[in-house]
Amino acid sequence: MKPKVIVYRKTYDQVLELLREQCEVIYFESVDSSNQTAFYDHLKDAHALFGAGMKVDKDLLDKAPNLKVVSNVSVGYDNLDLAELRVRDILATNTKGSLDETVADTMFGLMLTVARRISELDQFVKKGEWKANIPEELFGVDVHHKTIGIIGMGGIGSAIAKRAYHGFGMRVIYHNRSRNSDAEELYKAEYQTLEDLLKEADFVCNMAPLTAQTEKLIGEREFGLMKKSGIFVNGSRGAVVDEEALYRALKEKHILAAGIDVYQVEPIHAEHPLLTLPNLVTLPHIGSATAETRLAMGLLAAESLLEGLNGGVPGTAIVVSQ
Repeated sequence: MKPKVIVYRKTYDQVLELLREQCEVIYFESVDSSNQTAFYDHLKDAHALFGAGMKVDKDLLDKAPNLKVVSNVSVGYDNLDLAELRVRDILATNTKGSLDETVADTMFGLMLTVARRISELDQFVKKGEWKANIPEELFGVDVHHKTIGIIGMGGIGSAIAKRAYHGFGMRVIYHNRSRNSDAEELYKAEYQTLEDLLKEADFVCNMAPLTAQTEKLIGEREFGLMKKSGIFVNGSRGAVVDEEALYRALKEKHILAAGIDVYQVEPIHAEHPLLTLPNLVTLPHIGSATAETRLAMGLLAAESLLEGLNGGVPGTAIVVSQ
């Protein structure tokens, strides 16, 4: 009998076809109050769970006594209770490596958009306000040959460093849980304490994963350490940043501007105070949102799931079963 896999988020036909070659697949494009009972019924005898964003904790795992693999279609896995998965001997995987370049494109695009005020000036033109040469108060700031400070020098952080160093001649400084010798060699990246990075960087790019240690890592004190001309970009998780502190830092001009792709609550409420700020550029969590990359993520997650069900340990494992 084929193992049973629940796919709980919309994915591509190629991904479903790959899973169906070896598994019985129960497919939910999403799970909400209208189909939650059916989802829980299937969970009782499911061997694997495939998707992104769902909270996989003790309450859910108590409903899934036969679960062997959780395949998270995301590089982040703050939705998974890793300790509980270890106790239950359940393999967990993510999609590390498959989205690094695409997210780096997004983060660099966001940084350029903020620095050169592209969104603001786009509206300036479209509203018919461009009557002559723009005044100096609408000028942006240079990106090239500035200092970029990257918090979290993993795969995505390294891809950002590559663009900064080779494409824009930037000095790269970084803070990470451990030294990244490859980034230091390839991009002349300099390891700094978080405090020194914040003081020195013209652009601060946060890519630190969300953990108990990094929740609200960047708050009022940290924004106060940045240059008044500094630009902050967040592409990891919203909860790594204290949003109230970010609002005050931008409103009171303790920093020049910011760009964010992630929020503490998603989707962000339309009346959130952050959305009133002219010196903030906002994106709807689209870091990896290209068809090519989302398909690659789905296929990698499916391959990892199948390898795990067949007794292997995929390279994407974040919790290894015994």
